[in-house]
Amino acid sequence: MDIRDAVEADAERLATLTGAPTDVMRNLVHDRTVRVADADDGVAGFVSYDAQGRTVHVTQLEGDADLCERLLEEPTRFAEREGMAVELLVPDGDEAAREAVERAAFEEHGPGPRFDGTTTTRYRWSPN
Repeated sequence: MDIRDAVEADAERLATLTGAPTDVMRNLVHDRTVRVADADDGVAGFVSYDAQGRTVHVTQLEGDADLCERLLEEPTRFAEREGMAVELLVPDGDEAAREAVERAAFEEHGPGPRFDGTTTTRYRWSPN
């Protein structure tokens, strides 16, 4: 599996993975750091993130648990170099993301906000 920067041409596949409109995913590619996992048959998952203050915020994470764990190496590697923490919100019911963050040494950091009626849990990773 190859991990690379997303390009505008990936927007349609990202939209398929998330159920979001293609234009929204195109804007995501332009506004955030987006890394995609390329499989033999195309993009299999992605992670998007940005840095604010001393924290890297993962804004989206898509893929199975193994792939999500691999994709989380991208923001954590950046954060470790910069001496920053990483935070992300995992929606209740997203077991792939929950499994990935726990295996990637993220710690539960309390409840997060609700999105469209779905509760979330905040996870945080800090460099050693």
